[in-house]
Amino acid sequence: MIKRPDEIDRLAESGRLLAQVFAMLDALPLQGRSTLEINDIVERMIVDELKARPASKGQYGFPYVLNASIDNVICHGMPSADDVLRNGQIVNLDITLEKNGYIADSSTTYLVGDADYAARKLVQVTYQAMWKGIAAVRPGARLGDIGHAIARHARSHGYSVVKEYCGHGIGQEMHEEPQILHYGHAGTGMELQEGMVFTIEPMLNQG
Repeated sequence: MIKRPDEIDRLAESGRLLAQVFAMLDALPLQGRSTLEINDIVERMIVDELKARPASKGQYGFPYVLNASIDNVICHGMPSADDVLRNGQIVNLDITLEKNGYIADSSTTYLVGDADYAARKLVQVTYQAMWKGIAAVRPGARLGDIGHAIARHARSHGYSVVKEYCGHGIGQEMHEEPQILHYGHAGTGMELQEGMVFTIEPMLNQG
C-alpha cells in the first residue's frame, strides 16, 4: 500500500504519458467517430508512440484499451463500431497505461458538439467534486474526509453520488487497497499516510 519514492517516480512517469493521451483526445474531434475508432486511436498512441502497454486490455478478459461510457452509462462502457458519437452527448473515456511495471488510471468526460446546459453542469460539478476530494488528501486525514467533501459538493448542486463504484489504490496492480468511497463521514475511516497512491473518481447522478 505504501509506495517507495522510486515507485512513486515510476507511477508519475506513467501518469505523464497518460496525460499525453488525454491531450491528444482533447484536440480530437469526437462527433461522428465511433467509440471503437477512438479505442483504436488510443491503442496506437500508447503502443506505437509512447512504447507503453494499455493496462486495461486483457485485464479481467477485457478486450479493449479503454472504457467509453455515453450519457447515462455511468462507467465501464464497451467500445463499439455502432456507438457513433452524436451532437449533444457526453462520453467518459477511461484509460489505463502501464510503463516499467507501474500503472496510471485516469478518465475525462467529454462534451460532444453543443451539449445542453444540464449536461454541461453535470460534467462541471463532477469535476469540481473530484477536486474537493483531492483537496482533502493529506497525511493524517481520513478516507471519510475525501468522500464527505465529494458528497457535500454533489448534494449542494442537487446531485447524488453513485455508491456502487469507487476509487482504488494503484501501483503494479490496477486495483489495490484502499478503496476510496465518494461518500462518507469526515474524521472516519483509514488514516492517510505519506506514500499512499490511489484514484479519486467520483460519479454523480442528476437528481
